[in-house]
Parts: sequence; C-alpha cells; structure tokens
Amino acid sequence: MDYSYILSSAVPCFETFSSFGFTEEDGKYTCRKTLPNSDFYTLIHADKNSIYAEVFDIATGEKYALFDMTNVNGSFVASIREQVQAIIDDFMAKCFESADVTAKYIAFIEEQFDCKPEYPWENDSSCVFRCRNNKWFALVMKVKYRQLGIPGEEFVDAVNLKADCEKIPLLIDRKTVFPAWHMNKKHWITVLLSAVTDFELLCRLTAESHELAGMGKNTLDTSKKKTLEITQDSI
Repeated sequence: MDYSYILSSAVPCFETFSSFGFTEEDGKYTCRKTLPNSDFYTLIHADKNSIYAEVFDIATGEKYALFDMTNVNGSFVASIREQVQAIIDDFMAKCFESADVTAKYIAFIEEQFDCKPEYPWENDSSCVFRCRNNKWFALVMKVKYRQLGIPGEEFVDAVNLKADCEKIPLLIDRKTVFPAWHMNKKHWITVLLSAVTDFELLCRLTAESHELAGMGKNTLDTSKKKTLEITQDSI
C-alpha cells in the first residue's frame, strides 16, 4: 500500500531511520515490523520519492494480497490496515519534519484569486473561498482518514473543489482524490492535501473549480478538458 503522501507534507530525516529499524542500501530503506495482534509482519520500503508497505504471513512468508486491495473490506483486513497505519503514523512522528502544505495552498488561493478565507462555522477551522458571484469554489477542512475510506481516526487537511462532472470518475484515485465529502459527488471532489505530490496540478484543479463555480457550469470547455487530460497525472 502506498503511503507516499507523507512526503508531500513532511521532510524525511534519513539520519533517524536506523533508530526506527530501517536498513539502507543504495539510498533505499527497508524496515520489518511485526504486527502485534496477528501472525503477520509488514515490510516498509522508503526512499526520497516513495513510501510503501507490504504485509506477509510470518509462518509461510507469503504476501497478504488483500492488504493492498482497497475494495476488499472486512474486520480482519481492516485490523491489519489499522495496525500498519499505526506503525506508519509512528514512523512519520519520529522520522519526519512537518511541512505546512495547507498554509502554502491557502496563500496561493488568496494571491491567485484575490480573496480571503471565510470561517462560517463557530469553533471550526474550516474555511471557504468564494467567487465574485458569492458561490464557493474551495472548502478547506479537516476530515478523519476513515471519512475518506482510509483506515485511521487522525484528522487531516483536505479541500473540496468543484470539478468537471464528466472527468470526476477519472480524477478519483482514492489515494489523493476522493468522492466529495459532504457535498454533491456528481460535481465535487475532495483532495487530501497531505497526499498532494503535484502542487501545480492542485492549483490548476482549483482554477477550474473557480471557473466552474463562477460561471455556474458543471463541465469545462472542450479545450480545457484536453489540457486536463494531458496533465492528469496523480496529484
């Protein structure tokens, strides 16, 4: 399972990896951790560009393939994912320095669209940005991982953006881009800010949301759809 989203919001301190249990070879790091409440262990692989984990049966050494199949659910596989997520969270806390992607993103919106965040809910850090017609084009909020279908109760930063309704099925990868949380899933997406690896593409999606909301549209012009298709790598 891919955990590379960590690298978009935190900087690895490679000198601390060995204290967590990693061994290094040619710039690639590997760590084995036994899952405490099962007969499985996880191998975590990390380098400057990626972090991913695999799960294996201790007795047979066989890979537990269901761990990677996000469409497979059940109490047992959910327990395995939660245990791996706990190890990943501990790894992040001990071996990374945080980088504030959310602050950078909000600053981009303020400068690019000449608007300020509004905080419509009391005692809530969620903020909205509006077009000149008063329509929302971005809602920056905190959600729990589980609310996006990812194991975990930790709160993370995300943004709801309006997107071309014809392109939404292609954008959703359930790693960075998800069906909209608490908004119309036919017209909106949720982007997990901590998982963004291409900030420029996030900015383009935000510009498209601004255009769609500002013009009251649900689809982009043909030329802009083609631009999105050309640049549509994982964000």
